[in-house]
Amino acid sequence: MLKGILTVGGWTLISRILGFARDMLIAAFIGTGPIADAFFVALKLPNLFRRLFGEGAFNAAFIPAFSGLLKTEGAVAARDFASQAFAVMAFWLGSMTVLGEIFMPQLMVILAPGFSSDPAKFALAVDLSRITFPYLVLICLAALVSGVLNGLERFTASSASYVLFNIISIACMIWMRPYVPTVGHALSWGVTLSGFAQLGVLMLAVRHAGMALRIPRPKLTPQMRLLLRRMGPGLVGAGVTQLNLTLDVIIASLLPAGTVSILYYADRVQQLPLGVIGTAVGTAMLPMLSRQVRAGEAAAALTTLNRAIEYALFLTLPAAIGLIICAYPIILVLFGRGAFDLHSVLFSAQSLAAYAIGLPAFVVVKVLAPAFFARGDTSTPVKVGIGSVACNLVLNLAFMVPLAHIGPALATSLAAIGNVSALAVILRRRGQFVPDAPLWRRVRGMLAATALMAVVLYAFRHWMFDEAGHGIARAGSFAALIGVGLISYAAAAHYLGAYDLRDVGRLLSRRRLRSARGTAITPPATTET
Repeated sequence: MLKGILTVGGWTLISRILGFARDMLIAAFIGTGPIADAFFVALKLPNLFRRLFGEGAFNAAFIPAFSGLLKTEGAVAARDFASQAFAVMAFWLGSMTVLGEIFMPQLMVILAPGFSSDPAKFALAVDLSRITFPYLVLICLAALVSGVLNGLERFTASSASYVLFNIISIACMIWMRPYVPTVGHALSWGVTLSGFAQLGVLMLAVRHAGMALRIPRPKLTPQMRLLLRRMGPGLVGAGVTQLNLTLDVIIASLLPAGTVSILYYADRVQQLPLGVIGTAVGTAMLPMLSRQVRAGEAAAALTTLNRAIEYALFLTLPAAIGLIICAYPIILVLFGRGAFDLHSVLFSAQSLAAYAIGLPAFVVVKVLAPAFFARGDTSTPVKVGIGSVACNLVLNLAFMVPLAHIGPALATSLAAIGNVSALAVILRRRGQFVPDAPLWRRVRGMLAATALMAVVLYAFRHWMFDEAGHGIARAGSFAALIGVGLISYAAAAHYLGAYDLRDVGRLLSRRRLRSARGTAITPPATTET
């Protein structure tokens, strides 16, 4: 599992870094103005489906079924199942895309009701959304193919394909600007073109893996009905975070102009640890947990869940505190240039700190949800998820006037904390999550080390970070501040027992040995890694 986490996390990190480069260019070109608001809303709907299908409901339903068929009936049955799923999804999503193109103005009234008071912004958002909407069908089909590769425990191609989204978006933003009405149009075309590229690369990868998919006539076979039944409720259960973030956009459109963009930039920063850690752990864990549950290996499944939580929290806890304390320097260094003024920096930093409060919950829910999905239970997460969405709505309405741009972010964080707490309690009562001694010991060490890091960052922030500086000087002082925080956490975590350097040394030794022999070496199972 750790190898899969490192593979998915490494490629996700590369994608997120390129995503920051893209967002830095967007911030410099259009800041938080009406074009930015319109583009981010146009991106939200297909991006919501990407995250739901690519990181949530579809994989939660598809991978356990595919992995089970692969183990019990062989590669041919698994490939036929995947091919039929591809055909059904292509037909359903294609029809949805056509309807979306036709009724985009009506969808925009739902997604961004506040834009209706500005006809020019509303019309621009509709135009850009019609350009980006085909990305929905392309990326959801790419998610299916990624699910096949993940079920085969081939994580590289599926993780690396998301890099193409940012590369193509940056290229279109730079080269297409002279030929389209606005930067928003160039970015929108980049979104759709990247969907074609990602699907094409993944189709080649799955063919290379010996699992080339056919595209038969769509049929609702018993297997497809079961898949859709499990996937339907999972759209809410696995995608609660994304549904809550979409609700934030709806509320933000009713707030002062620029709020949609302010929340977008803040969310993009907190998506780095969320994607690198949460998505990586959840993606790598689900196939393994599904096989263990199918084989009746209850003790092994408990150990897998404990280690996944441990891996997730080790970096998430310090990341959350670092984002809260250093929110302003982070936003200033990443986006504080060009059209992105200091007013936008301050507001985005405040929203980022509010999102960071819920970061551990955002990540751990990606670990706990697969514990239900691996057992074929999608109804429980959906019930908890509906409660979370309702809680988020109530909190958003309560916060939107007194807290303005901070309100949606804080509401989402508090709803996520409630969501993950409920899932953990239910798993504990069922005996499907029993925290073991190593988890308790290491979490205590992580919390203490994070507290020490917080003190160090707070003490050194104003002394080390040069807010008045520019360019390299400002970035250099920020890098030094981050370095101090990382060193303090790493040293304290080792001293307090959150991790053992000997474990890291053994992992590195195995990787060197694997490289020397040219073969994969599977680390022995242990409750201490």
